Amino acid sequence: MFRSIARSAAGRHLLRRGYATDSCPDRKVAVLGAAGGIGQPLALLMKLNPLVSRLALYDIANTPGVAADVSHINTRSEVAGYVGEEQLGKALEGCDVVIIPAGVPRKPGMTRDDLFNINAGIVKGLCEAISKYCPNALVNMISNPVNSTVPIAAEVFKKAGTYDEKKLFGVTTLDVVRAKTFYAGKAKVNVADVNVPVVGGHAGITILPLFSQATPKANLGEEDIKALTKRTQDGGTEVVEAKAGKGSATLSMAYAGAIFADACLKGLNGVPDVVECSFVQSNVTDLPFFASKVRLGKNGVEEVLGLGPLSDYEKEGLECLKPELEASIEKGIKFANKS
Repeated sequence: MFRSIARSAAGRHLLRRGYATDSCPDRKVAVLGAAGGIGQPLALLMKLNPLVSRLALYDIANTPGVAADVSHINTRSEVAGYVGEEQLGKALEGCDVVIIPAGVPRKPGMTRDDLFNINAGIVKGLCEAISKYCPNALVNMISNPVNSTVPIAAEVFKKAGTYDEKKLFGVTTLDVVRAKTFYAGKAKVNVADVNVPVVGGHAGITILPLFSQATPKANLGEEDIKALTKRTQDGGTEVVEAKAGKGSATLSMAYAGAIFADACLKGLNGVPDVVECSFVQSNVTDLPFFASKVRLGKNGVEEVLGLGPLSDYEKEGLECLKPELEASIEKGIKFANKS
């Protein structure tokens, strides 16, 4: 959405006067954690999306102010703010897409695994509410560690009898956004034309960008590919360190989350050939969850696409990531089932 709008003069005109919405079906989107560092810019970006007719903003505090601020923007969607557990059900009722950036951010020296105990509990509670109030919604999981929070959500939904593997997504789009940006800079090509699939998981070495499949093709050496891979894997740490203890990757994550939510909405609305990378239930490898390219449609996942041809370096990376990703998945499942 944002890429195509930004490119055209007509798009700039639409941004000035508001979006045309005549042919768009009504879609309700909820952002859970809307007052946080990711949630606030994500709420803004979703308010700009012409496919959204109702935008529900939920958090445990400060949501009314965020909702009031965002609601003044002259775009299609009606905005409502909800605060506290007693209002969570109302926020979720009738949702088509639920985006979950709720949780605490990373701080210097903190691994994604350090986040686990806090964020796992938050995600579990939110997913229990989703299973009750909007069991058919597409769930976009941003809360880290995604490698564990997606399996937690799956187990919660299974217990509630509402699990549909086609409707649960770990948002790994930021890895793709970073891989595209870094590749374009090194290859000296227009970033708007770049595509790079990123597979595996969403933490450290489990992030595997497939630069051998990047387009447009560039004649990059092995050392360049290794450096680009490491920078993509360490992108979150790069931002945490640059912010010097004042935050994590919030703005770029909000952008990536908005891109993926837009893809989900397009799929729901019947737009053909919507393909994005996402961490989903998968048979692509022997692991139960795995990020790869996914075709989106009216029921969520229409098809989980294979990995395609891998370079020797990527094959090695794939084998290296599996034990760590498997452990993170098992950790999530164990957490969900212990209480």
